[in-house]
Amino acid sequence: MNIERFETGRRMSRVVVHNGVAYLCGQVTKDETGDILVQTTTMLEKVDELLASVGSSRERMLSATVYLADMQHFDAMNSVWDSWVPAGHAPARACVQAAMAGPELLVEISVIAAV
Repeated sequence: MNIERFETGRRMSRVVVHNGVAYLCGQVTKDETGDILVQTTTMLEKVDELLASVGSSRERMLSATVYLADMQHFDAMNSVWDSWVPAGHAPARACVQAAMAGPELLVEISVIAAV
């Protein structure tokens, strides 16, 4: 059983691959000054980049957990999510309200995908 860790620091790895499954650490926006639409869009861009870096893609997502700072952003976040997820490839998903690491962060996602 081989475990591969990518972009590993003292606290975490950005991606861990085991048994043909990629586990991404929580991803947040590239632009903390943006609204929920910008933050969701740039967060999902980071997911695309990480999945591609290990030979996976959004079509191979198995599970996603979305964390929102405030559930008032649920519909707006979903408008971006719904256009990002390829038709017929929606993963199992949960969406919860959670305290973020910083007050400017509105959304975070954790993804598991097949490689």
